[in-house]
Amino acid sequence: MGKYTLEVCVDSAESAEAAAKGGADRVELCANLVIGGTTPPEALFEKIRSLTDIRVNVLIRPRYGDFLYTEYEFDMISRSVARFREMGANGVVIGCLLPDGSLDMERMKRLVELAGPMDVTLHRAFDMCRDAYEALDQAAALGIRTILTSGQKENSWAGRELIAGLVKESGGRVDIMAGGGVDAGKIRELIPATGAGSYHMSGKVVLDSGMVYRREEVSMGVPGMGEYEIFRTSEAKIREAREVLDEY
Repeated sequence: MGKYTLEVCVDSAESAEAAAKGGADRVELCANLVIGGTTPPEALFEKIRSLTDIRVNVLIRPRYGDFLYTEYEFDMISRSVARFREMGANGVVIGCLLPDGSLDMERMKRLVELAGPMDVTLHRAFDMCRDAYEALDQAAALGIRTILTSGQKENSWAGRELIAGLVKESGGRVDIMAGGGVDAGKIRELIPATGAGSYHMSGKVVLDSGMVYRREEVSMGVPGMGEYEIFRTSEAKIREAREVLDEY
């Protein structure tokens, strides 16, 4: 097999720079990773483009939660795909479902058309589909290049059997990218267990805020999370993962 692909999900310019220095092949750019990621601001994309020439695939997700979108939300998704194409993104990361748990083929086809020459990844909406193999065939028919999946489990190791089955069933039609709980050590286990050629990780560490004055009784963030915790990608963690992949 050729060179393995390492994608790093980031929601800051600092994390994107660390991913590039650590040896990532590309980043999945989003906002709000703490809630699974949403569409990032254009200014963040522009800042990363000024810092590094790493390939950037942009997550297009208007909100937290499920992947059944209203007409208003789908209009926002469509506009975002078109806009990031204009701005020079290398790819977009998308996914829309129907109430019955199948891919919304009509909407997905429209988004793929809007993406044009950009790479298209089907994000972990795939993991919420009722039938993984049906969704794989549908994605291939749409011309989607990559599927990001944890094997429809909480993490990629728990879902390794399905990931292996998808790699085999795909036959190279779609790149199956393992994500969810991925780090250097887990990659070493997943390669022989799944045969996947691409891996998706955050490599995050939790940094303490630089704030000296802290009003602990007021929270502006997600319940249960520290107000003064900052998630950032670790260059060292990405480099460790790159070294494991380069061994194979």
